[in-house]
Amino acid sequence: MSAEPPPLAPESVEAVARQLARRLGETRTRLVLAESCTGGLAAATLTTVPGVSQWFCGSAVTYRDATKIQWLDVSAPHLECFSAVSEIVAGEMARGVLARTPEADLALSITGHLGPDAPAALDGVVYLGVARRRAGAIVDPHTLAIVLCSTVRGARQREAATWLLHAATHECRV
Repeated sequence: MSAEPPPLAPESVEAVARQLARRLGETRTRLVLAESCTGGLAAATLTTVPGVSQWFCGSAVTYRDATKIQWLDVSAPHLECFSAVSEIVAGEMARGVLARTPEADLALSITGHLGPDAPAALDGVVYLGVARRRAGAIVDPHTLAIVLCSTVRGARQREAATWLLHAATHECRV
C-alpha cells in the first residue's frame, strides 16, 4: 500500500506551507489534516499564510490512541495489533478525518516515532495517510512510509511537518 514519497527539497517548513497554500488555490482543493507526532505543527505553519482559510479546513491533533479511536474511528484492534505507528493506522486517520469533514476534498494524516525511546525499527519513521473525495465518496487511499534524516526530536518534528505539507502539495490535482 505504500507509495514512493515525492522528493523533499531542502526548504523550510514555512516555504513548503506557502507552496501548498498556492497549490490549494490553483487546484481549488479543500484540505483537512490529522496529525499525531507533529502535534499540529503542520496546521499551525500552514495557517500563517494569509488567505489559506479559503482552502484549509483544519486539523485534528490526535496524539493519543483513545483520541484516534473517538475522533477518527481508528480501529482499536488495529492500534493494538499494529500500534499507532503503522501504515494501516495512518490510512484510517486520513479516511476518518475526511469522513468527518464533508467540505474537504483531500485529507492527509501523519503518525510516527520521533524518539527518544522509540523501538529501534520505528525510530524516526513516520507514516503519511492520504485519502480523497470524488463525487461524495472517499477514494484513492494510500500511505507513504518515510525515514526521517534528523536525529533530534524537535528537528524530526519539523522535518515530519515539512513532509506532510510537501506530500499534500504533491497530492493536489486539477
